[in-house]
Amino acid sequence: MSEPVLTLHEIIKVYNQSLPNAVNVLRGVNLSVDKGEIVALVAPSGAGKSTLLHIAGLLDNADDGVVTLAGQNMTNESDRRRTAARRSDLGFIYQFHHLLPEFTALENIVLPQLSAGVSRLNAEKYAHDLLVRVGMGRRADHRPAALSGGEQQRVAFCRALANGPSLLLADEPTGNLDPETSDQVFDILLELVRGTGLAALIATHNLSLAARMDRTLTLKNGQLL
Repeated sequence: MSEPVLTLHEIIKVYNQSLPNAVNVLRGVNLSVDKGEIVALVAPSGAGKSTLLHIAGLLDNADDGVVTLAGQNMTNESDRRRTAARRSDLGFIYQFHHLLPEFTALENIVLPQLSAGVSRLNAEKYAHDLLVRVGMGRRADHRPAALSGGEQQRVAFCRALANGPSLLLADEPTGNLDPETSDQVFDILLELVRGTGLAALIATHNLSLAARMDRTLTLKNGQLL
């Protein structure tokens, strides 16, 4: 069997460690996600799922434990190495799209490719191909303000996949959409992930969406069930 794309081993995270009201957010979390696997992470607000995603995405450091991404132990790597890994191996999707308002849909997907050293011509071609895949080809030259919420999130999906990551991390990716649009957009997300064969860890409150993924993990009292 191939090595998991993401492995978290005995991850511990404590806030306000030096104070009497220290909060043990993560208490020895163990997790692995394989290539081509879509894993749902379910937890109530405040349970620590965003903290877990930030540690998995190298945006925050655990107080203890080991983070392995694409076969590399990232636990004690430099900020420069972690930034490079985020650019090449990770794609992020949030509840709010965070698109750059002054750029078109196409340009929002081109920019991360340019920062990774891709030529503008190739970046624009790939960005357009991604937009076509999510039914947004005719909206490529529209800025975010001219797009609906569902359209904006589809552009955000494409941007997350722009640099060909091995792992997609999503935090409530449809949480800001109405139920009907949420289902439609989630269909597109699943199609994109399965079509590219990458690993995905998706945090959601929506149990019906979680049931459509390969397996579901529940974060409770700082541990995964």
